[in-house]
Amino acid sequence: MRWDNLFDDLEGQLEYERDAEDSNLRAEEERLRLGRLALRGRLVSIVASEATGVVRVVLVSGDRLTLRPNAFGRDWVAGDLLGASTGAQCVVPMAAIAGVLLQPPQVEGSLEPEAESSARLSDRIGLPFVLRDLCRRRTNIEVQTGTERLHGTIDRVGRDHLDLAVHDVGTVRRAGDVHEVRILPLAHIVLVKLGRQG
Repeated sequence: MRWDNLFDDLEGQLEYERDAEDSNLRAEEERLRLGRLALRGRLVSIVASEATGVVRVVLVSGDRLTLRPNAFGRDWVAGDLLGASTGAQCVVPMAAIAGVLLQPPQVEGSLEPEAESSARLSDRIGLPFVLRDLCRRRTNIEVQTGTERLHGTIDRVGRDHLDLAVHDVGTVRRAGDVHEVRILPLAHIVLVKLGRQG
C-alpha cells in the first residue's frame, strides 16, 4: 500500500512538472512572438479584429487623426480620415506615427497574430511606390511635414525624396500657377492628404 502511494505521488509530481514545463514553454513562445510584433502588424490586427476598423493615431507633429485604414504597405498605411477631415483620404508613413490611442478592447485585438492569408503585394510596396503613383496620376495633394503644410502636385519621386510643385489648393498644376518647386525628404513627410483639402 505504501508503494502504491509513493508511485502515485511520483506520478503526480512528474505530471505537474511536465505541465509546468509546457506552460513555461508556451509563455516563452508568446513572449518571443510579442517581441517580434511590429507597429504595422498591430494596426493590421486591430483593423481585422474590429467591425469599425477605426484607429486613432498621434503623428510626430503632434496632430491627432482618426483613421479607417484600407491599405497597408511595407512602411505606410492609407485610409479614410474621419472627423473634421471627413471625405479625405491620406497616406501616413509608419515612421510618422508617434503613438496609437487604443480603447481597452483594441489592446487584445492588436496582439492577435496577423493572418497569413493577408499577405498581398501591397504589403511589400514601399512609400516611394505609392508617391510615384500619385505623381503619375497628377493628383493634387496636401503634404504635411513637421513644420508646414504644402499644397501641390508631385513632379517626381526619387529614392528618398520627392519634388512638389507648390500651387494653390484646387488649382491644376500649370507652369504659371506654380509658386515654387520644393524638394522634400521622404523622412520628413508626416502625412499626405488627398481628397477634400483645406
